[in-house]
Amino acid sequence: MSQCRPALFLLLLLTLVVGVFYPLLTTGLAQWWFPHQAAGSLIELRGEARGSTLIGQNFSQPGYFQGRPSATGDAPYNPLASSGSNLAASNPALDQALEQRAAALRAANPQAAGSIPVDLLTASGSGLDPEISPQAARWQAPRIAAARQLPLGVVQKLIEQQIHTPMPAFIGDPTVNVLALNLALDGM
Repeated sequence: MSQCRPALFLLLLLTLVVGVFYPLLTTGLAQWWFPHQAAGSLIELRGEARGSTLIGQNFSQPGYFQGRPSATGDAPYNPLASSGSNLAASNPALDQALEQRAAALRAANPQAAGSIPVDLLTASGSGLDPEISPQAARWQAPRIAAARQLPLGVVQKLIEQQIHTPMPAFIGDPTVNVLALNLALDGM
């Protein structure tokens, strides 16, 4: 019995420190130092939240850039069902899915030249990736230009303006946020 009292006291103390005080401290510091990120990195347009820079959205109309395929279960880009497809490279179902995606992309982008960038064919680990490579955006540019009746050079210039290069550059590859790019298109 003499050991139960200190053990219970220590349990209560650590529960308060690790379960209450530490989360409150880190949340408060995050909201103070990084208010935009702590609030979900929302993109607002005329006071209305249009999405987050952290979660991909399903853009299916021809005048919009499309992101990586979503591997979420019941509905595309469902943040409550975030997951990858978990199909091995040797799985025939993966080959079939890639062939179907490639056929759909070729049909939707008949003007596109060259091979389809891999990030337009494969889902990310979360199934919610909001970014694509600049090559994937450039590959879709002819479709966007035709659908919006814009010169191809204008769309390409917009893509170049939306490219985000990590700082320092050796940490990762340049990316383009699909939501930000589509909102910039709408703003033209």
